[in-house]
Amino acid sequence: MSGALERSFKVLEYLADRPEGVPLSGLAAALGIPLSATHRLLSELVRCGYVRQDAHSGYYLMTIKLVSVGLSFLSRAGIVDVAQPLLDQLAADSGELVRLAVVDGEDLTFVAKAQGAKHGLRYDPDMGLSVALSCSAAGHALLSAYPEDEAMALVARKGLGRPQDYGPNAPTTLKEVMAYVRAAGQRGFSMINEVFAPGMSAMAAPVFGADGGAIGVITIAGPVVRLTPQRMEALGPTLLAAAREVARASGASALFKRRA
Repeated sequence: MSGALERSFKVLEYLADRPEGVPLSGLAAALGIPLSATHRLLSELVRCGYVRQDAHSGYYLMTIKLVSVGLSFLSRAGIVDVAQPLLDQLAADSGELVRLAVVDGEDLTFVAKAQGAKHGLRYDPDMGLSVALSCSAAGHALLSAYPEDEAMALVARKGLGRPQDYGPNAPTTLKEVMAYVRAAGQRGFSMINEVFAPGMSAMAAPVFGADGGAIGVITIAGPVVRLTPQRMEALGPTLLAAAREVARASGASALFKRRA
């Protein structure tokens, strides 16, 4: 049963990256699962409503049922009610995209956002993104909240991002990652320039729970032409104040309470 469950999640994760759908044979080959076993898994996922088969192409696609489950969980956990007004205010103050990520074990996942850019270039990634700790402002901010040996061990477990997947300034060694992390710890927030993606800058601050541990991260991201190093330095106090406000309000969220 555990093997079937693990394979089912692998199928869903694979389909999540391919909204156009995939054929049965392609899915089986990509995941290294026998064709007959893949067909059985897909049949069960179709029966449960998490996958559907396109009537014309025969391709298998994810439905929005899993998304609905996640959104329902976030709604009942109170995250949006707690954080959204604070994110909206920070977005208005910065004029850029603001996001909140929540710590879940060793992972960091974006769960809420507010867009402050009203015109011109806008950076607006999808929610639900699991953060690459080594190559993101959010990851550096979170790591800065840990003792250095724990931060280094976490990066080692998670691995370094592939240079071709990120910006030209993405760190490629543990030493380079820790240089970003130490700088974030010294100033209280992280700053990156063309690290996560070409042409994009970002900054982030950890949100601390009642026990002093990090329970989340708030980020500001935008194009390098607007979100310059000088602009990020100027926004630092505003970002830190927002992180403190979210921390104070976190007791109203069941999800934050569980992590605090």
